[in-house]
Amino acid sequence: MTSPQPLPRWFDLGVLPVFNLALALLVCGVVVLVIGMDPAQVLALLIKGAFGSRLGLSYTLYYATTFVFTGLAVAVAFHGGLFNIGGEGQAMLGGIGTALVALWLADSWPAWVVLPLMVVAAAAFGMAWAAVPAALQAWRGSHVVITTIMFNFIASALLSWLLINVLKEPGNMTVESKSFGPGAQVPALHQLLAALGIEWPRSPLNLSVLLAALAAVLVYLLVWRSRPGYTLRAVGFAPEAARYAGIRPRTQILFSMGLSGALAGLVGINEVAGVHGRLLLDYVVGAGFAGIAVSLIGRNHPVGIVLASLLFGALYQGGSELAFEIQGFSRDMVFTLQGLIVLFSGAMATVAAPTLARVYFAVTQRRALAHG
Repeated sequence: MTSPQPLPRWFDLGVLPVFNLALALLVCGVVVLVIGMDPAQVLALLIKGAFGSRLGLSYTLYYATTFVFTGLAVAVAFHGGLFNIGGEGQAMLGGIGTALVALWLADSWPAWVVLPLMVVAAAAFGMAWAAVPAALQAWRGSHVVITTIMFNFIASALLSWLLINVLKEPGNMTVESKSFGPGAQVPALHQLLAALGIEWPRSPLNLSVLLAALAAVLVYLLVWRSRPGYTLRAVGFAPEAARYAGIRPRTQILFSMGLSGALAGLVGINEVAGVHGRLLLDYVVGAGFAGIAVSLIGRNHPVGIVLASLLFGALYQGGSELAFEIQGFSRDMVFTLQGLIVLFSGAMATVAAPTLARVYFAVTQRRALAHG
């Protein structure tokens, strides 16, 4: 019995995700039609809310920035043969590292010194939090899926304890740290554009979007264009063969999980330093888990992850527009549509692959015979 031919990479990374997204939108349209609403109106409002104005576009890019970090975190671990579902906790630790540097230095040091140190701290704290499950997997055989999800709860408890007992501003009843000094504020896009004489609506979008773009480029160069990246993918694809070739799987587990945690930790820069200007209790709000779907939809490739992050950013921002504009269209319906898109575009990403492969190879075979 012959094994099925693999799809070309351009087909797997391009056509298959687009087909899955179209299928997801079709199913969402049927659901919207069943509840008595116009699918075309819902889709038009979703697109308008996400991309139809400068304010909507800014919010879409702001959400997408966070999803790029968490999506890349999942993808790097995946290429190392690991499934990191601890991005939520690693992002929390990244926020803690960001806040500690900001509270320590921002009142007396200039921004050009403080901001790079905050980026390093966010990545280092996320890396350290991911390194513990990695070490448990490498030396004790503890499954990284179990340990990373447990570490999410520990990170949440640690964040709560720090905010209540250590970092909480005296006299403030809200569970949050005191505001950061001026040296710890990541510049917002509207502020930079205003300095250039360009009017732009106020939004949470800040220069972390450039950090996310840089992270995507560096991950691509590392994983696909460097020797350490080749070693990482070799261990993830065939660990026994890699061990036979002299590669140490334990080292690669630590490397992939450490890098994954560092990327997730950078969420703290976008959220804590770029938007809130203080450490909050619930600033991550599911971004770590959303990164799993982003990585799946993006086929674990930086380009796909950026596009999938834009899709999720559009769903978050456009969904808010739907709940506001259409009477009777509740937030629960928005979450349902988002869940269906995740289901068909992410979790069921390979379901349609065999059928599409048969169609593709049948068409190419006919063309070959016609020209032969």
